[in-house]
Amino acid sequence: MTKQFKLSADAIKPLATGHGGCIASDMITVDGHPVGFFYRQKPDNDMDSGWRFLTGFEDDAYMDDADNHAIYDVNTIANYDPSIIALLDAPIGSVFERDEDTSRFVSVDDWATPA
Repeated sequence: MTKQFKLSADAIKPLATGHGGCIASDMITVDGHPVGFFYRQKPDNDMDSGWRFLTGFEDDAYMDDADNHAIYDVNTIANYDPSIIALLDAPIGSVFERDEDTSRFVSVDDWATPA
């Protein structure tokens, strides 16, 4: 099954280059929902930034299905939601969620990133 992305490849602009790869949910890239929750874990390899981007509505069953997320360049996800750009230099272990009242990202301190 071929995914129908919300943004075409030619719509991707250089907004946040040089950050490496990440994992993002199809709820962002296919369905077009904004990033609602993201964290930075220890990278899996030299190409990985450690960033993981979600809407906040994905449950375990959704994320357990590998067809529901993929590896992207962080710049691609920044094109879907430029509000993440200011936080991309945050260290490993950082966790952010979108505040419902202000729509700004706030740091989360009661959620541990996966090892």
